[in-house]
Amino acid sequence: MTVIDQIYQEDNAPAAPGHPRIISLANQKGGVGKTTTAINLGTALAAIGERVLIVDLDPQGNASTGLGIDRRSRNVSTYDVLIGEAQLRDAVVPTAVPRLHIAASTMDLSGLELELGSAKDRAFRLRDAIAALNHNVTEPADYTYVLIDCPPSLNLLTVNAMAASDAILVPLQCEFFALEGLSQLLQTVEQVRTTLNPNLSIHGIVLTMFDSRNNLSNQVVADVRQFMGAKVYNTMIPRNVRISEAPSYGKPVLVYDLKCSGSEAYLKLATEVIQRERELRAH
Repeated sequence: MTVIDQIYQEDNAPAAPGHPRIISLANQKGGVGKTTTAINLGTALAAIGERVLIVDLDPQGNASTGLGIDRRSRNVSTYDVLIGEAQLRDAVVPTAVPRLHIAASTMDLSGLELELGSAKDRAFRLRDAIAALNHNVTEPADYTYVLIDCPPSLNLLTVNAMAASDAILVPLQCEFFALEGLSQLLQTVEQVRTTLNPNLSIHGIVLTMFDSRNNLSNQVVADVRQFMGAKVYNTMIPRNVRISEAPSYGKPVLVYDLKCSGSEAYLKLATEVIQRERELRAH
C-alpha cells in the first residue's frame, strides 16, 4: 500500500479553496533542476509583476540557500508550519528580489513523516496552511503564485504538495532514463487526483540541462514531445555554467547574470507559464 492509498482510506477530505495559483515542482528523480527552476521561475514571475511565494519543502533547503537565506536566520520554517506550531505567513521571509518571498526549510522536515504518524489530516497540512495565507490581507500583501519545491522522492512532503496544488510543473533532465521517471510521476499524479485532489493537473513539462550538441539530448527531447505532446513547454533550459554558479552566491541566475542563455530561457518559460494560465482561465 502506498502513502497515498493509506491516507485516502483514512481521510478523503474535500479540497479547500485557495486564492493564489499553486504550482508544485515535482520529480521523483534528484538533480533534474527542480530547485533551480523554482528559484528562477519565481524570480521571472516576480519580475513581470506577480507576487510570488516559494515554499521550500525539501529538507536540504537548497531553494532557501539559493535565494540567500542564511540557515541561522530560519527561526520559523516549513517544518513548524506542517507540524502545526506556526502559520505559513510566520515562516515567510523576503528575498533580495522584489515581490518574491520564501518560506524556508530546515533538516527537521526529514522526520516529519514519523512525527505526524497517523494524524487524520496529515496529507492536507500544507493545503490548509496555504488556504489561510491570504486571509485578512490587503492586495499588495497577498500572493498571486505559490511555487512549491518538492523533495526528490514520493513521501508525505510530496503528497502534501500535490494535495495542495492546482497543477504540477515537471522539470525533466535530457538524459537516458528521463521517460522512465516521468511515467512513474504521472502514475503518482493520477493516484493523487483520484484519491486526494481531483482538481490536480499537469501544467507542463520543462526540459532542463539541454545540450544541442549532444545526440542523446536531442533524442530525449523528441521522445518526450512524442510521448507528452502539447504538455511539453516549447522553452528548454540549456546547460549553462552561470545557472550552476548562481546558487553559490545566494542569487537566482536572473540576478547573477541577466544576459546569459539560462536567464533568457527562464524568462521565456515564465512567459509561457503565464500564457498557459490565461488559456486555462479562458476555458
